[in-house]
Amino acid sequence: MNRKQDSKIGLALGGGGAKGFAHIGVLKAIDEAGIGVDKLAGTSMGAIIGVLYCAGFGADEIVAMLHKEKIWTWFKIDFRNGGLVNLNGVKKRLEKYIQHDRFDLLQKRFFVTATNLNTGRVKVTGEGDQLIDWVIASASIPVAFAPVHLNGSVFVDGGLFMNLPVEALNFDCDVVIGSNVIGDQKVDSIHGSRDIAERVIDLCAIQNQRNSKVYCDLCIEPLELEQYSIWDFDKFEEIVAIGYQAAKKDLDLFFQRNPSLNDE
Repeated sequence: MNRKQDSKIGLALGGGGAKGFAHIGVLKAIDEAGIGVDKLAGTSMGAIIGVLYCAGFGADEIVAMLHKEKIWTWFKIDFRNGGLVNLNGVKKRLEKYIQHDRFDLLQKRFFVTATNLNTGRVKVTGEGDQLIDWVIASASIPVAFAPVHLNGSVFVDGGLFMNLPVEALNFDCDVVIGSNVIGDQKVDSIHGSRDIAERVIDLCAIQNQRNSKVYCDLCIEPLELEQYSIWDFDKFEEIVAIGYQAAKKDLDLFFQRNPSLNDE
């Protein structure tokens, strides 16, 4: 199955902490299906995975990178000490693999979202320099990670206002695919600051991504992710596999139901 060459494909990768590793599996399924992504927008972990993909790294290469760099050391959070650590480890690794710091030097058009704490509005950017700083700002989950100071303002995770950044694609795509990893499920028990922080983050995402999903032609939402926490960084291989299986199934069904999008 291959998409028509004259159709423009947009992909939005949502935030979700460790659950966002499912995006790697989604990207693997998309590449295997021959669906060339023209524009990609990412929030939080979706921004981290998205920028690596737009820099030219395939899904298997990203997984190999996570193994080599020991992913569990990228995100060091200690809620007993109040959280608020920085993401310098992530930043250094992105700088290691992406040799430039400009949006326009990426291989694919890329947009990232971050929340401006000063103005109380979401910032969508996809041009200029400070590429890696914008990605880090987008992934700076409040309470867990320290905010990022950029251009005179303070920025945190874009998921507070636009967790599934479909709107960042500017609606000029023929097909818009969303990869959403935060499900709208009930939580039976909440204990301690870690659980409280996760639930607050999830509720913000659930609320704002409902409107975004309306604009997706296809929204991939792996139900199996409900058993994982946004802090389960050590389980990334399982999460990648879940994203892959869900995307393969959903993509096959979508293009079967929309044969006009396939090459003859």
